[in-house]
Amino acid sequence: MAELNKQEKVVVNGNEEEGEETRLLEGMAALDFDMLCSTVASQQAQGKWREIESSGEENAVGVLRMWEGEVVLDFMYDRRVALESACCPCYRFGKNMKRAGFGYCLLQGTVYFILLVSVFLNILAFMVTDRNCFLYLAVAFTVSLGAYSGFFRMQIKRKFNIMGTDNLLDDCIYHLICPCCTLSQESRTLEMNNVQDGTWHGRGDICIGSHSEGNRPFFELHHPHPISIKIPEPCSMQNGLNGFR
Repeated sequence: MAELNKQEKVVVNGNEEEGEETRLLEGMAALDFDMLCSTVASQQAQGKWREIESSGEENAVGVLRMWEGEVVLDFMYDRRVALESACCPCYRFGKNMKRAGFGYCLLQGTVYFILLVSVFLNILAFMVTDRNCFLYLAVAFTVSLGAYSGFFRMQIKRKFNIMGTDNLLDDCIYHLICPCCTLSQESRTLEMNNVQDGTWHGRGDICIGSHSEGNRPFFELHHPHPISIKIPEPCSMQNGLNGFR
């Protein structure tokens, strides 16, 4: 009888250890993809973490994210985004601002459109009239457009803790020299990481569902099936051992 009790204790302890291992594996599998990005970013930054500003939900310590691809070299990585950035940058800019949570798409796109049209109209007026005032206005509107776009690029980096310099001048230069490529990089980063209304879901939370379900994450639409980790009672185990005898 003592040997039987020992066997029952061994079986119960074994089940408890298996349950702990299962929960540990489930916790490891639930790690966010952002941790992988943060590891790569930390290696590139030579282990020097940036100080994270506590703003809303972005309070995670030591999580660095990266832009999706290079500005120029990966411009045609997503052809749809590249064509929209080149042919209709005002629409692409408005979509980016809506995803990042910096206003309505129509409002931001309209501001971008007004600044862009003002640049071309003043250049055209200078070519027709040959008056320097139109040239100065064209330069002023160009700088304003680059500063406006660069400011929100810096806000995107700060809000989602994307790796890069905190210098506003660098972001403005990107939008002044190659605005289409810069808009395409921002669009790829926001779309590939499922950013919706200022919330970074990450690649693991892929939006799946019908149009009526909207852009909700997968785990909100389909909850995982519950797994029973209940340990069998000693009586049932004893009955099983008696059956073998």
